[in-house]
Amino acid sequence: MPTELPNERAIRPPGSLELDPTGEGVATDETKRLISSSKVAGTAVYDRAGDQLGTVDSFMVDKVSGQVAYAVMAFGGFLGLGESHHPLPWRALTYDVRLGGYVVDIDRDKLASAPRHGAGEDPFADDEYGARVDAHYRTAPTS
Repeated sequence: MPTELPNERAIRPPGSLELDPTGEGVATDETKRLISSSKVAGTAVYDRAGDQLGTVDSFMVDKVSGQVAYAVMAFGGFLGLGESHHPLPWRALTYDVRLGGYVVDIDRDKLASAPRHGAGEDPFADDEYGARVDAHYRTAPTS
């Protein structure tokens, strides 16, 4: 799915402190290519058929590389009760401008059997949790 982003170019020279490669100034909310984490939280996640699976609750950033590793999707429940959280490999999500949300090639059955955790739990404290997520979605490890 096209993302309608401007042509790719070198982000910034090595060692540069330039924060917004578009030259639009320091990004605090959103530019053509950058978006604040506060705006990503709450964004809908859809399956390939366009059915909403859940919403982005948060995302996990690799401390060493600085890259987003997982989007944590909130799924099910009502008013936060009974809600489960499913980490999805970030590279498995594609932003769809028509839907205004992320699309992932996963169905509800695969999601139901995926590694998950409840609100307030920290499953990533277990060093093997990320490997189980990657194995479930058959993606390369994120670190």
